[in-house]
Amino acid sequence: MKIDLTDTTASKVNKALVQGRRAIGTPAVGMVLTMVIVTDEENAYDAIKAAEEASHEHPSRTLVVIKRHTRNPRERTHPRLDAEVRVGSEAGTGETVVLRTYGEVSEHADSVVLPLLLPDAPVVVWWPTDAPENPAKDPLGALGQRRITDLYTAENPMEVLEARRRTYAPGDTDLAWTRLTLWRSMLAAALDQARATVTSATVEAEADNPAAELLARWLQARLRVTVDRVVSAGPVVTAVRLGTADGEVVIDRPEGPLATLALPGQPP
Repeated sequence: MKIDLTDTTASKVNKALVQGRRAIGTPAVGMVLTMVIVTDEENAYDAIKAAEEASHEHPSRTLVVIKRHTRNPRERTHPRLDAEVRVGSEAGTGETVVLRTYGEVSEHADSVVLPLLLPDAPVVVWWPTDAPENPAKDPLGALGQRRITDLYTAENPMEVLEARRRTYAPGDTDLAWTRLTLWRSMLAAALDQARATVTSATVEAEADNPAAELLARWLQARLRVTVDRVVSAGPVVTAVRLGTADGEVVIDRPEGPLATLALPGQPP
């Protein structure tokens, strides 16, 4: 079910959510979090689709904030909130509210979002693109216990990575780190088998890749060794080599989704 509201308020949006749930006979129970997505019109479709797919495993209320920047003089000066409320099959197993803000409302979008948060549920704020320089200090980011950004969408990802390091606050997460989950799991499993002290490390990856830099820094912090970076043709991280007294532990992925693990004294 879809309900469109023009020049509305957060209170009326809440009433529309209740109306929609009653119309389809769905209670507001079992939702595990509120997901706040801050995006633009161009990226809104993909972000909403991703959130709806995730809601099949984790039912949630998704609030999509689209700050409209218009050339219309009246819309620039006239504060306005338009909303699109989706419940039932239109929103996966949760609820989705698309909030389009105009004028001064865009500068105070947090005051629109706050009354729509689920009570006693964690809040996750996600910027698919154009994240603020300091997510934790952003008015919308301050509403969340978890803030999600993506270095891959930045024009200069390595510069933004350094800015993220300087402004890091507990709860900040970047998708560049989550993309390393398989690499980190394989490296941990490999070292469990090798059981030898690592004396050197090398990360091979395409140039200026933020995930590779994160992986190198993680290895340096955990293994307390200097990590060399080697530029490869990519894509992303292509190999990690860990030197030990018994020989090299190597995970090699020159291309595609498959990697080869080589341990000292064992066939690859």
